[in-house]
Amino acid sequence: MADGLAHVKAWLAAARPHTLSAAVVPVLVGSAWAAARGPFAWSLFALTCAGAVLVQVGTNLTDEYADHGASASAHKYPAPHKVIARGLLSERAVRRGALVVFGAAAVIGAYLVWRTGWPLLVLCGVSLLLAWSYSAGPLPLGDLALGELVVFVAMGPAMVGGTVYVQLQRLPWGWLWAALPVGCLVTMILIVNSLRDLEEDRRNGRRTLATVFGKAAVRVIYHLLLALAFLCPLAAALGGAGGPWLLLPWLTLPLALRVARWVRAAEERELLHRALKATSALHLLFGLLLALALVVDRAL
Repeated sequence: MADGLAHVKAWLAAARPHTLSAAVVPVLVGSAWAAARGPFAWSLFALTCAGAVLVQVGTNLTDEYADHGASASAHKYPAPHKVIARGLLSERAVRRGALVVFGAAAVIGAYLVWRTGWPLLVLCGVSLLLAWSYSAGPLPLGDLALGELVVFVAMGPAMVGGTVYVQLQRLPWGWLWAALPVGCLVTMILIVNSLRDLEEDRRNGRRTLATVFGKAAVRVIYHLLLALAFLCPLAAALGGAGGPWLLLPWLTLPLALRVARWVRAAEERELLHRALKATSALHLLFGLLLALALVVDRAL
């Protein structure tokens, strides 16, 4: 019994539950935007959410075995989710787990394509390819200073737009302003992570925005993305896309300012780790309030 429980805990650690909100938020925002503009199917929402979470888990598992197989992995700190380095799971098991999870996501994607239309097939195919090639393959995108761009597109406009399409079988004008903040905030998580791991990534020859352009540049990018995230709902409200309810995400401004101050001044790894967790919380809270704002604004 104890061994079985330990095995389950190991797989949960490998799945990295703390990252899964990054997959759920764009589905919530896209669903909320679509709900007020056509018939809403809860079954399609549940399947879209499950598919997004599975892709995120598959990406995490792929990152686990790909990172462990890298020549520099022996010099890295064994974080709690590094189950191979800690001897909790074998590399072979994690690789098989990733294939199973991606396979399940592909089955869900195939069903959603059958229910909606072929454009979703292109989006699902590209999403799975990006998820795998982020950490694996001959040229891992996450090691080529392209990780932030991939995450912005895949977990912002692509996922929000795909969710809208699943519900409406079309992409009306106007959804992009709601997708941009989601993409901005999830990319900010990656930027803080690269700042925290800057020295380690440099030693291991990994190319991220921080190692290529330096701390000052990525801190500017972080603050620009933060500003864009808050300006989008404001511009939408002022432009007539909705009423004052669209400003609900601005309730997270105190948290955003506090985190921005940490990112701007922090040099210690511990404070940057705190900023990473706070940025992830900001992404979740902002996304939840944005989804709520979209629903309430159309209901009133």
